[in-house]
Amino acid sequence: MRRSSFFTRAIAIGVLLHVYVGLRLIPELPIGLPAKLLAACALALSCCLIPLGMLARRFERQPHADRIAWIGLIAMGLFSSLLVFTFLRDIALASALTVDALWHHALLLDQWRVDSAVAVPALAVLSTTIGFVNARRRAKVVSVDVPIDELPEALEGLTIVQISDIHVGPTIKARYVDAIVDAVNRLQPDLIAVTGDVVDGSVEQLSDHTKPLGRLTARYGTYLVTGNHEYYSGAAQWIAEFDRLGLHVLLNEHVVLEHKGTPFIVAGVTDYTAGHFDEAHRSDPAAALAHAPHDVRIKLLLAHQPRTALVAADAGYTLQLSGHTHGGQFFPWNFFVRLQQPFTAGLAKLGTLWVYTSRGTGYWGPPKRLGAPSEITRLRLVRDAAN
Repeated sequence: MRRSSFFTRAIAIGVLLHVYVGLRLIPELPIGLPAKLLAACALALSCCLIPLGMLARRFERQPHADRIAWIGLIAMGLFSSLLVFTFLRDIALASALTVDALWHHALLLDQWRVDSAVAVPALAVLSTTIGFVNARRRAKVVSVDVPIDELPEALEGLTIVQISDIHVGPTIKARYVDAIVDAVNRLQPDLIAVTGDVVDGSVEQLSDHTKPLGRLTARYGTYLVTGNHEYYSGAAQWIAEFDRLGLHVLLNEHVVLEHKGTPFIVAGVTDYTAGHFDEAHRSDPAAALAHAPHDVRIKLLLAHQPRTALVAADAGYTLQLSGHTHGGQFFPWNFFVRLQQPFTAGLAKLGTLWVYTSRGTGYWGPPKRLGAPSEITRLRLVRDAAN
């Protein structure tokens, strides 16, 4: 009932936003009445397609559901840009009206209204096209050195490859995942970390498309933690499937590994919100270190959401690897991430804890990335030269 109520409110807000865009742009366009009616119909169609795209993965008939998802999610990405550019246009128009009031006829306001009304949909289409290309190409490898104070000499150069937020689902399939796996394996890492939100759908729907993950190869194995989307999609079934693929799922637990004779700890916690779905899965960074040897200097934590760092710092971890944020994925949502998470992307420090937040290796929702490129992250532990 709560989810249905939320979805109803979301649709109502979506309708109002479409009306806002239509009223602000269509009357100003230099086109005839038939074309303006067609533009209004296109906005009405967008209103219907966007919720259908979001719900498509629940439809039983494949591949029709995927086709609906593609159309609806592209419409969502296009309308998002249309809305943002319309809002920016209104701010610019308000500024222009102020200038004109102070210096009469300083600006050709009527022409500016027409030209900007034409520019908004053109910019929306252009940004959506560029964003689509960015999202659909294979993520680039980003190399990051993590400087650690008093790093044991044997662990100098230990390499961890992180992938996150692939979101296998209606628009991301086996071929996309295959390309990621090939790129990761070419890096020949010591360790692979998969930091959640691997899927957007059930095991029954997507198991064929997650199969390539079973080919991930690293010296000390591949370790995975759950993200919030695993809990939307049947976490228990996915955990069993990941185990079957040979991935080591860490549920508030740790393993002790050894590199060149020196031990280090790899711990993993369930998603920050997992307790809302299953009390037994409540995220607990301290519990993940239970019975760990006290003399191990380096403790790596895999945690889907960056905000886990607020607890992990006190638990004594050295480095936390997270995802979830997608780096905002596309403008302007990158500015809103910080309302929920302490870090948006990249390497940061919280007390003595290093935190790396991946921008994600896939994408969620609209196949669109602008200003937040996807990544396969190659992290290397190095000694802190300053100490």
